[in-house]
Amino acid sequence: MGLVAALEWLGQPYRLCRVDMLGEMREPSYARINARHETPVLITDQGKVLTETMAIAHWFAARDDERRISPDPLSAEGDRMRQIMAFINSGFTGAFTPLWVALEMDPPRPAMQAALREWGKEAVAERHDKLEAMVGDGPYLVGDRPTLADALFIGIARWLEFHEVAAPVRWPKLAALRARLEAEPAVIYATALESGERPSGSGLCRGHVPLADVIERFGA
Repeated sequence: MGLVAALEWLGQPYRLCRVDMLGEMREPSYARINARHETPVLITDQGKVLTETMAIAHWFAARDDERRISPDPLSAEGDRMRQIMAFINSGFTGAFTPLWVALEMDPPRPAMQAALREWGKEAVAERHDKLEAMVGDGPYLVGDRPTLADALFIGIARWLEFHEVAAPVRWPKLAALRARLEAEPAVIYATALESGERPSGSGLCRGHVPLADVIERFGA
């Protein structure tokens, strides 16, 4: 969802492909797109397959000629954006891993799941403490407009309630940032798309491509 919002902010046309992560993504054919059976995956305008969130975000930044979603790469703001993105994509996101493992464990192992949830909730709270301390006094993570750092953050932030870790108000700066981002038309649009709705949006999204067609055309 966060990367779709970033595409909207970037202001360049794109297409999407919906993937069932509990079904289609686990099929052997999906390995032709990503051998690790993960999302996200970007098919570039040159037909090349690019995986991993940070790699895709940097691909966007390299084509952000109008600096809509990324500061000058040689500026202090550019350094700060990459620093925050790296933290969000590693420690912040990774802290949720025990919670996802507990949720998806099949067959269930109640004792292990309970331990994973306890460990995961402590880790998520600690990572939120760290990010709260990193947030400055501006309206967004870097500067006065949303950047790729905000896109990565808003895509993950809602997991806090999903896993019932704690109320967002426990971290007032992050809660204010979330409220600001969730009011952004690009985030509203991306969230609606993710939920299966068909919002009108800005018109930048040129439709959805079936996964089978993507694999057939671009799979290795």
